Formats: sequence, structure tokens, C-alpha cells
Amino acid sequence: MSKLYIVPTPIGNLEDITFRAIKVLKEVDYILAEDTRTSGKLLKHFDIATPMQSHHMHNEHKTVEGIVRRIESGDTFALISDAGTPAISDPGFLLTRACVQNNIEVECLPGATAFVPALVNSGLPNDKFVFEGFLPVKKGRQTRLKLLAEETRTMIFYESPHKLLKTLTHFSEYFGADRQASVSRELTKVFEETKRGSIEEIISYYTDKPAKGEIVIIVEGKNN
Repeated sequence: MSKLYIVPTPIGNLEDITFRAIKVLKEVDYILAEDTRTSGKLLKHFDIATPMQSHHMHNEHKTVEGIVRRIESGDTFALISDAGTPAISDPGFLLTRACVQNNIEVECLPGATAFVPALVNSGLPNDKFVFEGFLPVKKGRQTRLKLLAEETRTMIFYESPHKLLKTLTHFSEYFGADRQASVSRELTKVFEETKRGSIEEIISYYTDKPAKGEIVIIVEGKNN
């Protein structure tokens, strides 16, 4: 039966891919990749020869309908992103929604995603949390931060290294400099690092030591 598979890929360490993910990627008719050059290295490493097609945030609005028609005609697709689980701050939602609306089976495999190890590593409460992903860059950022200042659950954010200090400074202004937080970067890679402490302490640390790599920020919720 034709379907869409959502397949997580490693966020750094290639050993974090599952046996099942490799099997699916070898057996489907086509792989939809966020960046075919990046994914090409992964596929080559695991001897996966399945044809790839580009599917990213800049073309997904145009390609979704055609992919749905091809699945309906009998093709089976696997969707992957550059790293982690598709649709988590990556392309994937539009295609998944379109498949569901057209009664096409969608199956998401379990696997790597950056925020889970970062949350567990943080030492902050993880029984209840809210995933915010990337904050708005300009419009809506202040409004969002004002709302989140009252959030009592642990908060999860993604950020790029060159914007880390700016975002932490905003957190200090809206949440308070003494709010506890954790910054994880380069998860599963050779230079993996998690820095814990107050927002003020983390700002001081990364002022002296500029951050590199992909970053997940975990922030304590407001105490009642």
C-alpha cells in the first residue's frame, strides 16, 4: 500500500539512525530530502541508492500536490530533513496534512530529535514543557516574550549560534536574569556541550566563549 513515511535522521552521530529507518529508506520508491547534498552523504554512508527529490521550505507549497498525486498513483515516499525529525522546525507539516486530507496513510518512525536530549540533560522539570522552536526574528517577538514571561512550564527554544547572546539577553529582560536555564549545543557530536545555570551566568559564559553549532535552549518556567 502506497504511503508517506516520516523518517528521522541523526542530528550528528550517524550511529543514531535506526535499523528500521535504513530499511525504509532502502525500500521506498523516492526520498524527499531538505537538502539533497547533505542527505546524499548520509545515504552514501549507509549504501542507500534510492532516488532523492528536493523538498524544502522554499518549494514545498508548490510540490505538495504533485507528491500527493504520485502517492495516490502507487509511489511510496520517505520524507527526511537535514537532521532530526521532519516537521519539528523543519519542512514536513504541509505534506503530512495534505496526505491526511487525502486519506493517504502516513507513518512516522521514532528517532532523533534535538530537543528531547537537551530537555532531559538540562536538569529542569520535564513532566510538563512547551516547545517554542525558533522565536520570531522581528515582528511578534516582543509580544511572544511577554506571553512566555508568565509561562509556568519548562520552555524549549532553538537558536542559531550568532543570535544566542541576543536571545539570552531578551530572556534576561523578560524572564529575569536569575531564571534557571540550560544551553545545549552540538548534541551527539564530538564537541557536545551543555551549560547550565542562571540566564545571567550563561550570558557571561558565552560572552567569553562564543558558541558554535546547533543550539537548544531550555528555560525554567515561572514559579507560581
